[in-house]
Amino acid sequence: MTEDAPTQAAEVTLPVNITRLTHEAASRSAVLWIRVPDGGSHAVWYVWHDDGDERGAGPAAYVVSGPGEQSLPWLPDEVELLLRSKDNGGRLLTVHATVRDVPPDSPEWDAAVEVLRPERLNAVGDVAERWRQSCTIHVLTPHGRPVESPGSYAEESGRTTVDPAGAATAGWRPWHWRGRAGARRNVRGS
Repeated sequence: MTEDAPTQAAEVTLPVNITRLTHEAASRSAVLWIRVPDGGSHAVWYVWHDDGDERGAGPAAYVVSGPGEQSLPWLPDEVELLLRSKDNGGRLLTVHATVRDVPPDSPEWDAAVEVLRPERLNAVGDVAERWRQSCTIHVLTPHGRPVESPGSYAEESGRTTVDPAGAATAGWRPWHWRGRAGARRNVRGS
């Protein structure tokens, strides 16, 4: 055996099963990024559906947007989904996806709400009725070859500036039990 043999063996890459990787990445996380052409990337919570789930149109990601939920711009018929690794939170897979909105008066709406409601943390009131009145349920179905996958990532990092939400507190600091950090205690005014 020559000295180059171990080096050549190390360069061989194993093929990646994209269908399985998409399933793993989508089912193990609760956050994905939707990249809208000419509209930036938007982090959203979602619920993943498999083919075997009789309630959904899987494999697909279900996303709720609107008042009281996450805000999204209008979604075109085609977007990209950026799926992250559960291990380190980094970009794992980028795939094309078709977007379909579920009409509130269809039987599919009730099935989608049945899947989304248990995963909606801190839900207040009748979320199904609130969603029906003012929100949109999007079904994002991945398809085709991935844009990025292990071993073929783009050179740029994909980093973007996140605009603060309307509820962010920038100046006022809330009261704390033991006082505020750095506050002077037991000091009398002169």
